[in-house]
Amino acid sequence: MNKIEVIDISLDYMDNGKRFHALDRLSFSVKEGEFVSLIGSSGCGKSTALGVLSGLNHPSEGKVLIDGHQIKSPGSDRGVVFQHYSLFPWMTARCNVILGINHAREKIPKREAESLAQEYLNKVGLEGFENKYPYQLSGGMQQRVAIARTLAMQPEILLMDEPFGAVDAKNKMVLQDLLLNLLQRDEHVKTIVFVTHDVDEGILLSDRIFFMNNKRIGQEIAVPFSRPRIRNEIFDTDEYRALRRQIMSLFYQNVANQIGGAEVYL
Repeated sequence: MNKIEVIDISLDYMDNGKRFHALDRLSFSVKEGEFVSLIGSSGCGKSTALGVLSGLNHPSEGKVLIDGHQIKSPGSDRGVVFQHYSLFPWMTARCNVILGINHAREKIPKREAESLAQEYLNKVGLEGFENKYPYQLSGGMQQRVAIARTLAMQPEILLMDEPFGAVDAKNKMVLQDLLLNLLQRDEHVKTIVFVTHDVDEGILLSDRIFFMNNKRIGQEIAVPFSRPRIRNEIFDTDEYRALRRQIMSLFYQNVANQIGGAEVYL
């Protein structure tokens, strides 16, 4: 059963008197319990598409259905993690998480919200850092707080916009593995749409990859690896290397088309 259906979405916007075409008849579907990634070159519309799913962007044409119902605004059924940590600097890690919980569940008792916040901070490895402010935490730790906050809201759908793009390479791997482990243990989050330009990240995390080109889906690619996944075991296989070459060829061909239609071979 499809949890999400994106149907012929187009989106135009005006900037300094000029019209820009951000999405062009974009269509795809996501099954319940599926992890899909949107991959493509900068400017292809990945983040704009995620914004439409969140309800923050409004399409000029087309519609998005969740469980068969059209969405027109943000909702507590969808949790969003952005590339930049979007934490309130005057709040501790615990208070940032509690704020998200209270937003999603307005009538939750105070003690229950505090307990739930602590549970998810522990899950992301921040036990002992509950009372730290964002400026006292590294970038990777701040993103853990943002992930804990979103997961603690217990959304049915998780939307992630290059959530590890602003951290260093080591912390990026740590956070990727953390996300894999969390999704295997947390029964509340069932469906994930993930924006990335990192091919290895997309393969490691996803069930399917949608390669975006010309503001729409250019190709759908199935990821053949079963779960649970272990990074080194996947990356050391012929299947991984072939899949990576396939996706990279789409990137290179896209670049070639932009500079004159030359063929590119890997």
